[in-house]
Amino acid sequence: MKVTWDDVTPNRRRGGDVRVLLSPRTVDAASGFGGALTLEPGEYICEHYHPYSEEFIHVVRGSLVMRVDGAPERLGPGDALMVPIGVRHRMENDGGEQAYVIFHLSPLAPRPELGHVDLETLPGAQDQPHLPVGAPGEGRANGGR
Repeated sequence: MKVTWDDVTPNRRRGGDVRVLLSPRTVDAASGFGGALTLEPGEYICEHYHPYSEEFIHVVRGSLVMRVDGAPERLGPGDALMVPIGVRHRMENDGGEQAYVIFHLSPLAPRPELGHVDLETLPGAQDQPHLPVGAPGEGRANGGR
């Protein structure tokens, strides 16, 4: 099933514009989920970790600093990085242009609410909706087949 950027509600709860495109919720994915995000200059994704999943990051456009267990790693267009299970990480756009990033996480947590542990909170995050990856068949894109 095809899912486009505009099919998905942006998640700004942890920073930037994060869109989970392919997931149990959107396409009945059973092994992981992925999507894309944009970070404007000065924006960041709050520090967090995934107790069940590895996270794969690929920078398409722009540049950013990934802090993995506090150590900075600069990434630019064409660079990729894997964050191991349980390792804290934070993504920051300290450049002068928008960063566009593709991500994928696998395997899935036993339940969606167990998949992400926040270690910091974005100011105003309580005003942002919680958009879970969800269980298969819940709220699929393109008409909810």
